[in-house]
This record gives sequence, structure tokens and C-alpha cells, in this order.
Amino acid sequence: MGNILITGAASGIGAATARLFHARGWKVGLLDINHAALASLAAELGGVWHAELDVIDPVAVQAALADFTALHHGQLRLLFNCAGILQCGNFEQIEMAEHARIVQINVLGLLQMTHAAFPYLKATPNAQVINMGSASGLYGVPHLASYSASKFAVRGLTEALELEWCKHDIRVGDLMPPFVRTPMVFSQRFEAPVMRRLGVKLTAEDIAAVAWQQAQGSAVHRPISLQFKLMYWSGQITPQWLNRLIMGWLSRE
Repeated sequence: MGNILITGAASGIGAATARLFHARGWKVGLLDINHAALASLAAELGGVWHAELDVIDPVAVQAALADFTALHHGQLRLLFNCAGILQCGNFEQIEMAEHARIVQINVLGLLQMTHAAFPYLKATPNAQVINMGSASGLYGVPHLASYSASKFAVRGLTEALELEWCKHDIRVGDLMPPFVRTPMVFSQRFEAPVMRRLGVKLTAEDIAAVAWQQAQGSAVHRPISLQFKLMYWSGQITPQWLNRLIMGWLSRE
């Protein structure tokens, strides 16, 4: 068993992951900006440790990590960077402030959490970071441009740290699902054509189950669903022009 600290834990994938790891005996820490939903989940799980957190606030990030790890002898077995936001739509019709917010939370927030967590991970045998990636990090997705760009950044960071931190006995990997039935996806006012064509078939519980598998393994990238696995592995060997053709067809209005 171990301890896991989850960002974006109040709902969706983060909450499903918290429930699963808690049920299997792990010590769970919950972080989210939504205080009411976070407190409700913490109570559901028997009063587990939780703290309201904006992941782009560096001082709050440092404090949250220090508080949680103080309960576990300064150690952190698993950091799950799950916090993230999405805005679907035509790129030019989305306010620049919203594009910036996507990058701040999905990239800068993840960077800050991971950077601040390093000393606690290093102090823990078999420590691990799981980043919430996306199928959108395989090839740029129309109508999800800034979100897709943020997940390319997550993919690059994951690959770099997986190599860099192996000397510290810290494994780093990401989960790469296509669209998941979560409040974040269902709250979108614009339905991207690729979402309509591929469908939204996965549940938060499906992703939590894969997070559990990742916690026992060492994959750098873990594509999720048979449909995307085929796209992912074929994308490793097919030329870029073919990948572009496929994505263009999936995104056709």
C-alpha cells in the first residue's frame, strides 16, 4: 500500500480514482479548487485529508504538499496530476484569456505540482508520477487547439522526466484516453465534430482502473480504449500525412 495525492479530485476522473485507491487501502489526499465538492467527497471517504487548491498558486502548492506529506513521514508514493480544463470551439471564437487559462492549469499547474513534489517523491522508494494526458496529445485536434497543445506539453514533460528521474527511482507516465463521460466534457456548449464521430464512451471509473494499473507498472504512455490504442500504435509507424488525413476526416463538420 502507499499514499496518493490527487489534483482535480473533487469530480470526474480524480474522484473516481480517489474512491478506487481508498477502497484498496491507500492513504488518499484530495486537492481541488471546488471546496464544497471536495469536502463532500472527503466525508464520503471517511474524512480523508483534503485541501482547497488552485494548482497555479505556487505558495499554496508548496503548502499543500508539505501538509499532506507531513502525515506520511515526508514521503509521497504517487502524485496523480489530474487537474485540467477543456474548452471546445473554433479557436478564434474562444477568448484569449480562456486559452491562457487552459495552458496555465493544464501545463503550468502540472509543472508546479511536479516540481514541488520532487523532494517527497525522491524520499520514497518506488515513487511515481501519473500525469493526465489525452488522445489529443497524439495529433493536434481541431476545435480543441489549446487543450490539444497543453496535452502535447504534458506528453513531452512525461517523456523527459521519465528519463531524467529514473536515477532517483521515480517513475513517470501518463494516461492517454479519448473523450470521457465527465462533467468537464458534458458542460461543453460546442460539440467538436471529432467528439461526435468518435463518441464519448469511457467513464471516469474506466480511467481510474487504468490509473490503478499504471500505479503497478512502468509504461511511459498508456493509451486507453481499443479504438485509441489502434490509432496510437498505428500512429507510431504511419507517416504524418496519413495521421493528418485521419484527423481531418474525424474533425470534418
